Amino acid sequence: MTADNKKSPEIPDCCYYPNNPLLITPNLPTPKHSLYLSNLDDQKFLRFSIKYLFLYEKSVCVESLKISLSKLLTEYYPLAGRLRAQDVVNHENNNNNNDHQKLVVDCNGEGAFFAEAFLDYTVAEFLEFSGKPNKSWRKLLYTVDALTFLDVPPLVVQVTNLRCGGMILCTAINHCLCDGIGTSQFLNAWAHITTNPNSDLPIQPFHSRYVLKPRIPPQVTFTHPVFTNFIPQIGENSHFALNKFLQSQPLIATSITFNPSQILNLKKKIVPSQKCTTFEVLASHTWQAWVRSLNLLHLINVKLLFSVNIRKRIEPQLPQGYYGNGFVLGCAETSVKDLVTKNLCHGVKLVQQAKSCLNDDYIRSMIDLLEDKKVRTDLSATLVISQWSRFGLEDVDFGSGKPLQMGPVASDIYCLFLPVVNDPESVRVLVSLPQNMAEKFEFYMTQYLDCDQNIQINGYHNQERMILV
Repeated sequence: MTADNKKSPEIPDCCYYPNNPLLITPNLPTPKHSLYLSNLDDQKFLRFSIKYLFLYEKSVCVESLKISLSKLLTEYYPLAGRLRAQDVVNHENNNNNNDHQKLVVDCNGEGAFFAEAFLDYTVAEFLEFSGKPNKSWRKLLYTVDALTFLDVPPLVVQVTNLRCGGMILCTAINHCLCDGIGTSQFLNAWAHITTNPNSDLPIQPFHSRYVLKPRIPPQVTFTHPVFTNFIPQIGENSHFALNKFLQSQPLIATSITFNPSQILNLKKKIVPSQKCTTFEVLASHTWQAWVRSLNLLHLINVKLLFSVNIRKRIEPQLPQGYYGNGFVLGCAETSVKDLVTKNLCHGVKLVQQAKSCLNDDYIRSMIDLLEDKKVRTDLSATLVISQWSRFGLEDVDFGSGKPLQMGPVASDIYCLFLPVVNDPESVRVLVSLPQNMAEKFEFYMTQYLDCDQNIQINGYHNQERMILV
């Protein structure tokens, strides 16, 4: 395991914009209609933009990027539209608080926001400290002047040319329209059209979301621990206090890279009869380290939520090219005591059980549950892991080569599993925590596994006190 301990410096202001930002519209007329968003798209949990950063050794002609984006938006025309809210009536309760806003896409062809900038910086300078996102990286993505989330275009792009001839490409893609697989499909399609202007898309986008529509009436036939309709008040329970505490603290990013041999060593700690994937063992190890670093009471129940692709888990399977939210969250849950005192097998089994229950019946029940707009994702005492390491984002090549670095523009309390450029079997784990907790988290992710197993299981409290001193 390799922890990146270099402190990322502030990058200078992007003080020079050679041209005013503009809207890139589809180069041909596109359908004008309202695009239905599924209940998986329309979750309040997803009402944000996924912000990607790509660093390239050589820049690409900005005009060619604009032309190819205009062509691509003819195919992906909803990304040139605007989100709109509609009032809907809750199926289960016709008394108070019936009216809720459901989002749809007004496919009006207004266009994607595109900004071009220059930064007095070099690729080498950026790479030296690129292991951890820095708040100043937000300068690399133009902030659209908008009153609400709905007023921001679903696609925002900034191309920043560097002093050395390199380029940083940042994109913000509204999560209500695309999941990680969908954004990768779109970005690779953009790169394909840029390098092959006269060719067809390798994958045609599938726009309709009705394949994931709820049943009428809704049939919630399972319990779904991912969600809650309980809205606690401050101080009402320790779970809520923890979540609010983490959100209120100044956070720093911690980044730890696991290479194939280190991942294999983790797997060797699982009993031979229990096979597991890289994600299962690394997610379990990360969850354990995160909980240990927080020093929680043993009686508290903690959750791990992680994204699971459902494109082939439902019947019929989602069509090829489906770029909407084709994932749900798996939920593993246990007590702090069991998670920190039992070996890694315990967490792996919980992750595997959480994945195994996600069949068509369960997923349809979840979609129906989300008809109740009071339901929200339970983020109390919860670690959320999103896997970016198997989407092909590290392969996005606009003609000047694959990116030297790819990752998020900013980091938050959610955990990301990121790809490592030129090393497809390695995984970079990125999560932000308060300073003192981040240091303990790095310890538990790296050195702690080298300790004697008896110390890990029986000496947890002594070890914890030693770290806190």
